Amino acid sequence: MHLVIGNRTYSSWSLRAWLACRQSGLPFTTTVMPLYGPGWEETKRAHPLLQPSAGKVPVLWDGDAVVWDSLAILEHLADTVGRDRFWPRDGSARALARSMVAEMHSGFTALRSHLPMNLRHHAEVSLPDAVQADIVRVLSLWAEARSRFGAGGPFLFGSFGAADIAFAPVVARFLSYQVPLPGFARAYAEALWEHDWLRAWVAGAAQESWTIASFDTPELATVHV
Repeated sequence: MHLVIGNRTYSSWSLRAWLACRQSGLPFTTTVMPLYGPGWEETKRAHPLLQPSAGKVPVLWDGDAVVWDSLAILEHLADTVGRDRFWPRDGSARALARSMVAEMHSGFTALRSHLPMNLRHHAEVSLPDAVQADIVRVLSLWAEARSRFGAGGPFLFGSFGAADIAFAPVVARFLSYQVPLPGFARAYAEALWEHDWLRAWVAGAAQESWTIASFDTPELATVHV
């Protein structure tokens, strides 16, 4: 398999797909596309690795199959290696996990816009009411998952899975922008951020030299990755 991703520093969707590939246990290689750099508009239209997705990342090439969109990639991998590797076995837990992942995939617009993922950012920012509401919703979902199904380990449903993959970029945002967290959420965020795969992703981001000006100035951010 070959995974095409954007800048590790900024690309939340790429992080999700990369974690899904790691969770699958299958070998894969990676190409990093420097998003929004010089010639980006031409690159995303012409680069053969990006043509199936019309220039969006991530893209997974798996033999004759090409899959883009982080959730589609996760589901493709779950079909390939077995769904229990990604989703809880208990039916009620699986229903909640699927709902949480879907809500994360399609919602939380204010949080995404005001707090774009930026692993270089380490400072508190003001939080408008809409962002605060998104944060409260995230924390309520985390609390339900942890209280009902988290007894088997430190992650949302005990062991690491699809829900943690979906919310990993949110943890990155909370830590980068120093969002105050209650104790249970702080413990979860720290456990996830200390996972070997997240540590590897952060180390890779530290080696990148590319910058995206709008992401380095959060109030100017107009794109969500």
